[in-house]
Amino acid sequence: MRILIISTSERTGGAALAAGRLTEALNSHGIQATMLVRDKDTDNPAVVTAGCRRFMLRHFLWERLCLFFHLHFSRRHLFHIDMANAGTDITRLKVFKEADVIHLHWINQGMLSLKGIRKIIRSGKPVVWTLHDIWPATALCHLTLGCERFKEQCHHCPYLPGGGSAHDLSHRVWQQKSALLSGARVAFVGCSEWLAGEARKSGLLKAQTVRAIPNPIDTAVFCPHDKAAARRRLNLPADRRIVLFVAQRIGNAYKGIDYLSQALSRLCADHPDVAGRLSLVLLGSAPAASILAGDVSSRIEQRALGYISDPTVLADVYSAADVFVLPSLSENLPNTIMESMACGTPCVGFRVGGIPEMIDHGRNGYVADYRDADDLAQGLYWTLFEADAKLLSEEAVGKVARCYSQTAVADSYKALYQQLMTQGSEVNVGK
Repeated sequence: MRILIISTSERTGGAALAAGRLTEALNSHGIQATMLVRDKDTDNPAVVTAGCRRFMLRHFLWERLCLFFHLHFSRRHLFHIDMANAGTDITRLKVFKEADVIHLHWINQGMLSLKGIRKIIRSGKPVVWTLHDIWPATALCHLTLGCERFKEQCHHCPYLPGGGSAHDLSHRVWQQKSALLSGARVAFVGCSEWLAGEARKSGLLKAQTVRAIPNPIDTAVFCPHDKAAARRRLNLPADRRIVLFVAQRIGNAYKGIDYLSQALSRLCADHPDVAGRLSLVLLGSAPAASILAGDVSSRIEQRALGYISDPTVLADVYSAADVFVLPSLSENLPNTIMESMACGTPCVGFRVGGIPEMIDHGRNGYVADYRDADDLAQGLYWTLFEADAKLLSEEAVGKVARCYSQTAVADSYKALYQQLMTQGSEVNVGK
């Protein structure tokens, strides 16, 4: 069984990491998997490029230019939407022709066009499409921002100037997506039950089957390290409770850094003796100034570790922390929570997206009410000072082993691939 996994990037972004981990998991469990990308970052032989990167970047630039025009030359939402009007034709490649199943992941920003996706479906090969966000089920957006028009048909897009119109770009792209999926059999997979549920509501996918299979994690790499030793290696304080926050861009409003700042301020106001016992550790591209407000910034130690890609060092960071907090405003199945739990560190996050599926409230962490900084503060205090730390850690590691291990996820996908190959693609591609 040969699986071709398609992703824009090999390692940049959570979706790319998840696709790479699935490639590794499949190869480790007797399934020949190759990852086809635009941006190759390592010498991993299981990862190949779709062509000349410089040439493929032209597709990305052309799509951005077209979107820039439709946004009336505003950069505000330039990277919040994708129209997939340019991309690489991968059906001509040897790895495509040799594959038994084509598995699409996050393929935006010039990797695949809608025309190219249609050619993949028309090839007759079974197609699996894993959703890392809602884009495959909408016209343009990766986050719906509360808009529910995708349940029927996209138009009047809130991302477009003036709120769009009845026949705006979102409406036209919706029609193109609808045409390429008409009569097709594509196995759509949501990385979380929440995202799968949202996708099932889409007017685009009403004739498609959508199921949920989580992303995998290598529990041989992400596993508990000795906390004291990890702190020594990272030069982190041995005598403080460490609150860890991880994001590719620390200042990304959707990751909820403002809510974390408010929660820490509330925590210090309610428990004045706590501030001197805490350290906030930031992992990612951190802003130059402190993210903490007022006098709290002088009372809670803040350390920025920058961007770390080495999985072994990442496991040290998670193991060194006492709690990992992710107050995101929108999430699917965040790799960071999975990584933290695998390392035995309990997590605190908002009740949004797939986070409540990962954090079992009161057992391996705390799920706070959405956008409620006070409840977030309560969750941090409970996790750090009231809960049984050893029990929380054991429950977190156990949850990952049961649900997100390479074996569990590889077995689920293997069953899906075999089902599709047995049934045949059954695609009516038309003329």
